[in-house]
Amino acid sequence: MKIARFSRLGFILAAAGSAVGLGNIWKFPYITGIYGGGAFVLIYLFTVLLIGFSVMIAEMLIGYMGRKDGVTSFEELAPKHSGMWKFGGFQGLAGLFIMTFYSVVIGWIFHYIATSIFYLPSSAKEAENVFTTMLHTGFTTQLFYHTVAFVWITYVVNKGIKGGIEKMNMILMPSLVIILSAMFVYATTLDTFSKAVDFMFLPDWSKINSEAFVTAVGHAFFTLSLGMGAIMTYSASLPKDANIVKNTLWVVFLDTTIAIVAGLMLFTFLYQYGAGPAKGPGLVFISLPAAFYEMGVLGNIFAVLFFIALAFAGLTSSVSLVEPMVQYFIDRSGWSRLKASVSMGLFFYLIGIIVILSNIDGYKEFLTWGGKNLFDWIDFTTAAIMLPFGGLIMAIFVGFVIDKKKVESIMRPQLKFAFDIWYFSLRYIVPVSMFVVMLNLMGII
Repeated sequence: MKIARFSRLGFILAAAGSAVGLGNIWKFPYITGIYGGGAFVLIYLFTVLLIGFSVMIAEMLIGYMGRKDGVTSFEELAPKHSGMWKFGGFQGLAGLFIMTFYSVVIGWIFHYIATSIFYLPSSAKEAENVFTTMLHTGFTTQLFYHTVAFVWITYVVNKGIKGGIEKMNMILMPSLVIILSAMFVYATTLDTFSKAVDFMFLPDWSKINSEAFVTAVGHAFFTLSLGMGAIMTYSASLPKDANIVKNTLWVVFLDTTIAIVAGLMLFTFLYQYGAGPAKGPGLVFISLPAAFYEMGVLGNIFAVLFFIALAFAGLTSSVSLVEPMVQYFIDRSGWSRLKASVSMGLFFYLIGIIVILSNIDGYKEFLTWGGKNLFDWIDFTTAAIMLPFGGLIMAIFVGFVIDKKKVESIMRPQLKFAFDIWYFSLRYIVPVSMFVVMLNLMGII
């Protein structure tokens, strides 16, 4: 079946939408806070350029050359009698498993949009009580908003590349940028903006250890939406005259810029209203709402805008997590897009209900083992094993399996003198880095 083509701008926004997700606005600021700010940011930027950039080019190249779903692209690009490589294309399964808890988190964000209009907690302690009450007793609330997320995502994916995914990103990505830019501009007027800048860009090496390096490598990789087949599937819809390197640069630039802008904005607000940067995963749902409360009515407006921006980031990433397996079933099983979209949607929706129950009092003890509940296990398995392994497979496939002459014919005119550096990174630096990240996240080293 012929795949609909993105426009050049549509592809950049869709790929950036895939990359720009909750990791940029939620995770990047809090791990920057944990590891002391500027030093971690420098390591992160270095790994984005050295590792993330290399892998994204490789993933785009596979999709661009294969012009099919991930599994078919791997099969057709591999040498003859190398059927085992078809399994490399099943990276899309990682996206579906991520969606089982990602949709739940988007539901939390929808809930916070609704409640922030009229109510903000007056202290971090009150904010923590509100969040934990919703998490452990609010099954109906979480189910409702999880259902809203499921319906939205399934609808957009069913509309296809042009009518759904590209159109949504054409609206949500500029809206996300406008909202964050407006809040960032306001943050620059506050006295604590310079303190946030110092924290983000003046290196404090005292908090840097081997774990910080591994975390930076892992986050640089994950935030670019690599190893889950999304960029590969989107790249199958690139125009034939597309410049892979330029497209990659745009996506990396937008992804990294939004992460840094979000970090500067959030740290400015937190410093201004007496909170510190190292608040961990609760920064967005606990520390930030309490900081917004101190702003008065303006705080309600900012809270709603912020959570809308966060929802936009989550939704643009979500469709890219579902699309690879949708495209697989369309290409390989002859399913209609409606059947494939609804089937994949029901997969993450139904498992997502069990994920919600894994946090609910009275159920969580039955869905917890080894010190982790189902929510944590899915998060851990995808982050520590599936995504790094997907990146490792792509690096090896492009670096060692696909004929170098084919790779060089496409990439050397675009990379020029940097081709040899990129190819060396793909063959040696990326595989070693991904292997170390997996071992670290699994607790082996």
